[in-house]
Amino acid sequence: MKNLLGGKGANLAEMASIGLPVPPGFTLTTEVCTHYYQNDCQYPAELKEQVSKALALVETRTGRKFGDATNPLLVSVRSGARASMPGMMDTVLNLGLNNTTVEALAKQSGDRRFAFDSYRRFVQMYSDVVLGIELGNFEKLLERAKAKRGVKQDHELLPEDLEQLVKNYKACVYLELGEEFPEEPHQQLWGAVGAVFGSWMNQRAKTYRKLHDIPEEWGTAVNVQAMVFGNMGNDCATGVAFTRNPSNGAKDFYGEFLVNAQGEDVVAGIRTPQELTIKARKSHGSDLPSLEEVMPSIFQELEKVRHQLENHYTDMQDIEFTIQQGKLYMLQTRTGKRTAHAALQIAVDMASEGLISKSQALMRLKPDLIDQLLHPTLDPKAKKTVIAKGLPASPGAAAGKVVFTADEAVTRSENGEKVILVRVETSPDDIHGLHAAEGVLTTRGGMTSHAAVVARGMGRPCVAGAGEVKVNYASASFEVGNVVVKEGQLVTIDGVTGEVMLGEVPTVPPQLSGSFGTIMAWADEFRTMQVRANAETPTDARQAKEFGCEGIGLVRTEHMFFEGGRIVAMRQMILAADKAERQSALNKLLAMQREDITELFKIMDGLPVTVRLLDPPLHEFIPHTEAEMGLVAKAAGVPLERVRRRASELQEANPMLGHRGCRLAITYPEICEMQARAIFEAAAEVGRSAKKTPVAEVMVPLVSTLEELVQLKKVIEDTAKQVQKEQGVNFRYHVGTMVELPRAALQAGKLAEQAEFFSFGTNDLTQTTYGLSRDDAGSFLPEYKAKGIVETDPFVSLDQEGVGELIKIAVERGRGKRAGMKMGICGEHGGDPASIEFCEKTGLDYVSCSPFRVPIARLAAAQAALKSQGEKALQASTKAAKPRQQQFGPW
Repeated sequence: MKNLLGGKGANLAEMASIGLPVPPGFTLTTEVCTHYYQNDCQYPAELKEQVSKALALVETRTGRKFGDATNPLLVSVRSGARASMPGMMDTVLNLGLNNTTVEALAKQSGDRRFAFDSYRRFVQMYSDVVLGIELGNFEKLLERAKAKRGVKQDHELLPEDLEQLVKNYKACVYLELGEEFPEEPHQQLWGAVGAVFGSWMNQRAKTYRKLHDIPEEWGTAVNVQAMVFGNMGNDCATGVAFTRNPSNGAKDFYGEFLVNAQGEDVVAGIRTPQELTIKARKSHGSDLPSLEEVMPSIFQELEKVRHQLENHYTDMQDIEFTIQQGKLYMLQTRTGKRTAHAALQIAVDMASEGLISKSQALMRLKPDLIDQLLHPTLDPKAKKTVIAKGLPASPGAAAGKVVFTADEAVTRSENGEKVILVRVETSPDDIHGLHAAEGVLTTRGGMTSHAAVVARGMGRPCVAGAGEVKVNYASASFEVGNVVVKEGQLVTIDGVTGEVMLGEVPTVPPQLSGSFGTIMAWADEFRTMQVRANAETPTDARQAKEFGCEGIGLVRTEHMFFEGGRIVAMRQMILAADKAERQSALNKLLAMQREDITELFKIMDGLPVTVRLLDPPLHEFIPHTEAEMGLVAKAAGVPLERVRRRASELQEANPMLGHRGCRLAITYPEICEMQARAIFEAAAEVGRSAKKTPVAEVMVPLVSTLEELVQLKKVIEDTAKQVQKEQGVNFRYHVGTMVELPRAALQAGKLAEQAEFFSFGTNDLTQTTYGLSRDDAGSFLPEYKAKGIVETDPFVSLDQEGVGELIKIAVERGRGKRAGMKMGICGEHGGDPASIEFCEKTGLDYVSCSPFRVPIARLAAAQAALKSQGEKALQASTKAAKPRQQQFGPW
């Protein structure tokens, strides 16, 4: 019931239902949030009565009464969206305290210090969250109280210090607002409920939703729960834990706790937390005793809860707990956020343990997580100057210029600089800076601090709790001993070792093995579509092959002409005064193109290679400034005036829709002939020696009429016959077309008379369907997304209603003419999981994407196949159930 109760509320109810010790409480559903925002921040008429009844039940369960002068019930008010949004929304603890109930709490607990510590926390939190008073006002008063007492830690303050602090806090509220702090508990409760609902629309929550694609209309639930106290003495504690290690996936109980503390103390990083287990304490070199040593019986009980939750939810859990006077209480469980490496390891381990199936293991992995594994790590041979060490909170290595504010991180990132965000501790307000930065360094906090959790979720390296680093925000610098690092200086952090280094340390490519290989092998068992790569250099082709591609789906031949002496020969061909000159230049290009394609055939070793004929307009190869034209004229050995004249002739008002693609080959068939010869001579050369015969697929771009394809296919086939005769070698080849114009999609039946395969060029098909230029649309598409005109950028994720509809038409009409015709996509959408799912449903044979997205596409294709199988099974079962519905009537 997460959609209704939110993740926190649903899991609290679930934990209670399986017998775990959960403090009693109730949930205001997400429907209330929806009503609240749709009705000018007003609640449903019956809500207050329902809350009163629910509160009475909590009073009965706890034996306490809300606002009572002798036996008061205190509650927490927490948010709980259906998707986890750690730290993004607001919470109020110890609600129900006032000048009367605090005395009752002091008398009942026998600890006046505890009572007033809880009271000052409540006033501070409520004033910040509900009344909107800057938190720094209270922090200054707290620091002043500690200085006056001559202590450094909050828990060293005496009861009378805390009592005076509460008075000072309330005076601050009156000074800021001109009104007294609310004493009436029910007024406090509704103030907190409104603030939590209101926090759904705060800026950090909006940013987080945008980054994680969480719909605004989902809303949040609000959970009201009886308070239990981890700060009531040394037999009390609070902590957070993961049932497995969220950094590497190891099956270790992983977490931290604090004795005599409340929950926010652990995640805020104000005090140094203690480890849960002896093993973890020793591995981190901590002198502080673990929970296993301090409270062995509680630790054993928590171990049982750990296994019970994992077995129940069949996934790694992130839990919060409180120990009050020797009794364990569970305050939350949720699916734990983890690094990509840990996600793979946990999925493989749980499948091996029999907790989940292979298909379940695949379905719970987000394909984009794989991307986090494909980034470089520090070169172990590189020299490095380590200046500090903290906790390895989120793996990966990153280098960048030091910045000290989230806003500065965003500004520099937008200017193309790589930055490392350095903070004493991060807060949810830093979310935009965390996203903009390459990595994060904090001087406080542990492995479960805000910075660590958010960085892991984003795939950013993080080093937390580097206590020897002293940050000075005023001077925009930090110090480690005698070393001073100023804003803008380069540093490197390693989230695996926790090291902080001066300068930029070189990196090495990732080594993918173990659980990654297992997951990829399982993905290949289930997927039905092939995954190819877009590649035209040997480096890209080898990388794609290493990542498991099944051929090359797009060789952009024009990319082979832009380097070194090749551009000179290309320009000579363009500047040729007649066909003879043009042919002379083409002969030079032939040797270069043949060499490149030969290498690709060798690397692919019998896998298909789809070579697209020249696509861009010729003007892209000719510079337009006078100085550059002079250099071209000199290199090509032609008069400057000829270069000027040719550049003028090639100039087009809209080159994207102009003289390019197959139109070039129609005008200059010798270009098509040269490229076809290069492909076939390469196929002949490799075919003589290779064990596996190369498969050449010649793709004609930008076709809009059948006659274009007819004429160019004749040139290609005639060239193939000539090469076979000259070389005395037969080779396999196919001629197909790139469907990237709406007319080509609509005329697919006719084109299939000549084309042996279709490859959908979804980049241009999106441009020509929308009438958009992807190079210019970035200036206004964000506004379209913000106003709800489009959900996603159509150049990132395929527009299934428009562009997708054209693809469906082309598939149906093409295969109607040529049964079993091979079809795929080769635009950038080939690496997008949502687009891959569309391709599976549409019946395409393959997707082709950039080399580093091949593993992502392999996993996404497997998930798409599994979803398709599930949908077919559901349809079959629904169909089978119809006779029963007819026999017995409605269920």
